[in-house]
Amino acid sequence: YKDFILRVEFKQEANGNSGVFFRSSLDGTRISGWQVEIAPRGNDSGGIYESYGRGWLAQIKEENEDILKPDEWNELIILVKGNRVMTWLNNELMTDLRDTKIGEAEGVVALQIHEGGGIKVRWRNIYISTP
Repeated sequence: YKDFILRVEFKQEANGNSGVFFRSSLDGTRISGWQVEIAPRGNDSGGIYESYGRGWLAQIKEENEDILKPDEWNELIILVKGNRVMTWLNNELMTDLRDTKIGEAEGVVALQIHEGGGIKVRWRNIYISTP
């Protein structure tokens, strides 16, 4: 997908790092590109991270950490258009990033969960639309 709006609900049932990759590439089980972070409070859920690249591109404000509802369903919205990425968590704007490298990319959308035991994330009501 190039430009899109994605809506998804997620529920973390155990601590762990997860996310939604966008405009990313797959090489076997390795995915490179950008992800919107989903993690326990204090770990920038709604922020944007570049895997195997520059690292954090947009971390969330400290006061936004309480928007995530642990052990409850949360709604994540991701808007990707050109070089702009905006994220909302539970109807609150988390990030608004413009990035040339993202603007030039195309690729897959993928749900992520890190390897290792004990991580459990549920997903539901996944919708994606393109302009």
